[in-house]
Amino acid sequence: MNELEHPTGDPYGAKDGKDLISGIAVFPMEPHVPRKADIDPKAAIRAERQVATMFGLSSLMIILFVVAYIKVPSDLLISIPVIGTLNANHLAIGFTFGMAILLIGLGAIHWAKKLMPDEEVIQERHALTSTNEERAAVQSSLQRGAAESGFKERKIIRRSLLGALALFPVPLVVLLRDLGPLPGTRLRETIWDKGIHLVTDATYKKIKASDIPLGGLINAVPENLMEIEHEEENLNQRGKASIIIVRMDPADIVSQQGETWDYQGILAFSKICTHLGCPTSLYQQRTHHLLCPCHQSTFDLSDSGNVVFGPAARRMPQLAITVDAEGYLVAQSGFNEPVGPSFWERG
Repeated sequence: MNELEHPTGDPYGAKDGKDLISGIAVFPMEPHVPRKADIDPKAAIRAERQVATMFGLSSLMIILFVVAYIKVPSDLLISIPVIGTLNANHLAIGFTFGMAILLIGLGAIHWAKKLMPDEEVIQERHALTSTNEERAAVQSSLQRGAAESGFKERKIIRRSLLGALALFPVPLVVLLRDLGPLPGTRLRETIWDKGIHLVTDATYKKIKASDIPLGGLINAVPENLMEIEHEEENLNQRGKASIIIVRMDPADIVSQQGETWDYQGILAFSKICTHLGCPTSLYQQRTHHLLCPCHQSTFDLSDSGNVVFGPAARRMPQLAITVDAEGYLVAQSGFNEPVGPSFWERG
């Protein structure tokens, strides 16, 4: 008699509800009851068709998702009792994509519950390091499981599942369109131009060269930003045209991006990091290094804004400046190179 067997026939070797070896309370295993699909070939075929139907409907939902995304206007609103007013495009693509996911899940569950083996088995604990024999046994078990699942034999299920899974990534690709248009030339052009005054950010006050102390830093924007009344456009232009102004000893300037782009040691650089577009203003006076707080890209402002550390691949664009007749800082021209983060369209 096996050490876990019991004269009563309890497969767990339980006596009075306790295991004979450990003394821990156990519950007897219920006798296995075959499912209808296990004993009736017609029921098995019916279950197989039900699973395939779910997978097929999932594929259909993916197709309807693409159709709804293209055809249903993004600004169309519909009113639903109790729920309220909803965006028809969002409702359509959300419903179709959600149903596609749900149908794949339901099909897989129905397949497992109706067609795959459901007999309970007991596997004893083993050492964490498997022997070659055990690995071979696992491989054999996986192969047996694949065979028992009927994945090879039940062609209609296999084909419909593969079709549903093949179409499943389509919505993820289609939704990339909602990320917006490609940058194109948008980051190559700003509202900076010759003669535009540098003004302080938020207060829009003109900046005199004499007001900037050695080692000082000022966040600035172009004066013509105030002329843009449309809020969204104003924010877009601010995001591209924002700059920082620093003053250092002219003797500390190693190089510039242009011959006379500073004014008495005052330099202006884009505020937008060339890595991922984070705003920068952490300036170390002693080293003249500008640090991006997001990913620690570091730029040497005394040496043309070149990258000295971090993931940024491009130097910080410099804005050529001078002063007008009253001593206020003005731009000599716009940026000579694109501002903001790098992307695949840039050479």
